[in-house]
Amino acid sequence: MPDILTQETSRVNGLDVAALIDVIKQITADPTKGKARFRVQSEWKGQTLSETRVESYTLDGETISRRFGIMIDEPYELLGSNTAPNPQEMLMAALNACMTVGYVAGAAVKGITLDLLMIETSGELDLRGFLGIDPSVPAGYETIKYTVRIKGNGTEAQFQEIHETVMQTSPNYFNIARPIRLEAVLKVER
Repeated sequence: MPDILTQETSRVNGLDVAALIDVIKQITADPTKGKARFRVQSEWKGQTLSETRVESYTLDGETISRRFGIMIDEPYELLGSNTAPNPQEMLMAALNACMTVGYVAGAAVKGITLDLLMIETSGELDLRGFLGIDPSVPAGYETIKYTVRIKGNGTEAQFQEIHETVMQTSPNYFNIARPIRLEAVLKVER
């Protein structure tokens, strides 16, 4: 098994392992280099449709421009126009995407080439909570379940180690698995 701090320059699973190691070394030497601030702005577009814009993020005090638009809607049955994934699907997609990065990077630093990586996630909501019909019903999920299917030239023990590491280090796994503080500000415009 290659050692993350001594591995030669190579690409594994499309990742430049040497660049990944360099980032790790830089942040280890200067923790301020690891400070990343992300932000999005969402705007209502009518009915249940919203557009979220990504303009930039900040890394180590430097603002880096990025331009992406993400449409979010509800299905017809939930009074939407069914033009895009709904907020719950986007939440699960964000969880899966974040964990995917962890599995790919974890495999790459071990020199494991992946042939398959799929994450299937599901959860059940009781809309009585969201609609305020029954205050005893939670507005959100009580459980989210996911299954990871992974295949490559690693051993079962290596894949289990990567799996455990992802659960310990994935930001979105952390954000969903543990309560985080939300600080809300309302600005009423006239």
